[in-house]
Amino acid sequence: MKVLVCPLNWGLGHATRCIPIIRQLLVEGHEPVIVSDGFPMACIRMQFPDLRYIEYSSYPVRYSSGISQVLAMLWNMPAIVYGIFAEHRWLKQLLRKEHFDQVISDNRFGMWSRQTHSIYMTHQLMIKMPRGLKILERGMWLLHRWVINHYDECWIPDYEGAENLSGDLSHKYRLPHNAKFIGPLSRFDIRTDNTVDQSYEIVAVLSGVEPQRSIFEHQIIKKYRRSDKKVLIVCGQPAENKRIYHVGDVALVSHLTDDELVPLLRGAEKIIARSGYSTIMDLHTLGCLHKAEMSPIPGQTEQEYLKRKMNKE
Repeated sequence: MKVLVCPLNWGLGHATRCIPIIRQLLVEGHEPVIVSDGFPMACIRMQFPDLRYIEYSSYPVRYSSGISQVLAMLWNMPAIVYGIFAEHRWLKQLLRKEHFDQVISDNRFGMWSRQTHSIYMTHQLMIKMPRGLKILERGMWLLHRWVINHYDECWIPDYEGAENLSGDLSHKYRLPHNAKFIGPLSRFDIRTDNTVDQSYEIVAVLSGVEPQRSIFEHQIIKKYRRSDKKVLIVCGQPAENKRIYHVGDVALVSHLTDDELVPLLRGAEKIIARSGYSTIMDLHTLGCLHKAEMSPIPGQTEQEYLKRKMNKE
């Protein structure tokens, strides 16, 4: 079976949670083809260098450098809507030229077609709205539900019961008819060794959309550059050539392989990260969620909610 896998390029999280899906497709003898661009494509290529890759951009988005992302998203909305229709047209054209048995879209609204079996993956059926716009929350849920109904299936990477990771995001409202819980997805799910590397007491793992990724990096450097702690920042910028450098007492590395990163996460006293859902799934899989200091992107309502949920637990 030939399968098109299409993660959204808003940070690395959508790409990293596609890794176990791609791995399983290969185990079952299928042929995954990856559609993405930028760092997400580079991240998947590091894991699967021999696969076929098609470069196609996600909808353009740039977060605000301020404390709210609402105006930034509204400003980007015309380009996002255009991008959704453009990717849908692009997929139709691709399917006229080449047959695919299945398309798996991670949060890309337009990657569906009646010509093939289309699967949509999301943990965020309900889109959290900021204070003052809560009245729009149910309407946004209905709109998202309308998008989901264009797909044959909707996969939710979470547990079905009361003990879950996404909370209201996937569990507050009735599921669409085509939706099912498939359990958390983590690129670390096949790791059986328990290697621990205690070289650093604090490990910060960065990801996300600019300029907030860089702002977070600078905040951590400012806090720890004169610290007596050993601190490592993994910058979340996968590339062919790894860059390692220091700012004060803080070590920075552009990216690490899973074999390098996992022992460091296990050995750290504290892990600093954004409260993105894929990060939560990864740390949950490793049993490291209890020592994570989560810092949501300011004004990113989903991450702010997930941090509150983690703090309660």
